[in-house]
This record gives sequence, structure tokens and C-alpha cells, in this order.
Amino acid sequence: MRYFIELAYFGKNYHGWQNQPDAVSVQEKIETALGKLFQKTIEITGAGRTDAGVHAKQIFAHFDIQEKIDTEQLQYKLNSMLPKDIAVYDIFEVEPLAHARFDALSRSYEYHIINKKDPFLIDRAYFIKKCLDVDKMNQAAEILKTYTNFKCFSKSRTDVKTYNCKIEEARWEWDGDILKFSITANRFLRNMVRAIVGSLIEIGLGKTSVESLHEIIKSEDRSKAGTSVPARALYLTKITYPKIKIAVE
Repeated sequence: MRYFIELAYFGKNYHGWQNQPDAVSVQEKIETALGKLFQKTIEITGAGRTDAGVHAKQIFAHFDIQEKIDTEQLQYKLNSMLPKDIAVYDIFEVEPLAHARFDALSRSYEYHIINKKDPFLIDRAYFIKKCLDVDKMNQAAEILKTYTNFKCFSKSRTDVKTYNCKIEEARWEWDGDILKFSITANRFLRNMVRAIVGSLIEIGLGKTSVESLHEIIKSEDRSKAGTSVPARALYLTKITYPKIKIAVE
């Protein structure tokens, strides 16, 4: 039987989602807890990878087990065993071939920027003292939706077969004192969102023009794009699936 886990985590203390040989990951914490509960090795497959320090407001993973389980009890026990910065929101049975990663239709991220010093957001947002031209940043964000090859924003030495992504949404808006960048796509490359945000910030600061984004994307050259912004202000916020994949009749 296959089960999906819906969870969230604050990424400061983790070297990303995926297991690492010499660093603590979110996946490791969950697999360790499941192993203790079931007294055997349980491997989980996540919906995607997040970089070290990145947070997730919603992410899914799946695991297989032969026996039928009480999902409410398992959720309670997992939350009791996991660290305070990881929370399980739901566990539910899915179709046997449902896949947390490959069945995902889209993924959404947010990046948070503040322009005044705030000690309560020091681990949650990126402080930029200078004023940003949000209108120009939104003009540039619209350009992103007209392209599919985003090699220029991809981490170097990556093993992907294609750099194509379909961006459905990309926009900046103020939420109180926080400037939020929201982006949704069918898939993302490693470091892609942080490199995009860095490039749009340079436009917002007047260092480069809106039109220059066309040449940056067409170059397929990471060195032409902006510097990657800090991971602490990036949030994976939503993953969508076909309803049939996560519903058991």
C-alpha cells in the first residue's frame, strides 16, 4: 500500500530535503522516525528537493508499506517524534502507482524581502536597505512567462536532461512590510528561483534594464544572470496533483 504524507518544515537546521552523507536532512529525520515506529527501514520519496536552508509550507512525500495503517495515529506519533521545526499535516492512502514527485502538476514558491531591519524576520526574509522599483521587477517577471529554457538560472554541474520549464505565474506584491515574489511552474531547476530573484533585484535596483532579461535568458549562461539570493527567505508553498492520484475510492 502507498501513502502520501503532507508536511511542512522550517529549513534553517537542515541541509535541504534530500538525504546527505555528512549533513542532516528533512528526509533523514522522517525516515528515522518511521523506522522506529514500524521497526524496519522505510524509504520515502519527496515531491522535490529544496536547498539547504530553504523552508517548505507544503510538501508531499510517499512511502510503501504492506499493512494497512491508522493514518491519524501515525500522524500523531510522527509529530510527537519529529523535531519542532517539522510538522506532519496529513497522511492518506493513494493509488499504488501515485508518485509524489512525478505526478506533481505544478510547484509554487515565494521569496520574501524586507527593506527595514526586523530582528523577528532575520531567519525568514532577505533585508535589502535600498528601495526597489517593483513595477520594473514585475515587468521583468512577465518576460519569464514567454520563455521555457532557463539554463541561465540553473546551478552549474547539474545532471538534468532538460532545462525547459513552463512558468505559469511570476509576480511581486507587497504584503504589509514584506515584498513577496510568487512563482509557479511545472518544474524548477536547482537554484532557479534564487537566481531569478537575484536577477530581478538587479533590475529593481537599476543595475540592469528590464529588456536585458531577454539577453540573459537567451545566453543560457549562468554567469550572465544575477547572484543567487540567500536561501533563508525562500519558501516552497504549494504542490498540486491530479485529484484522481490522491483519492482512494
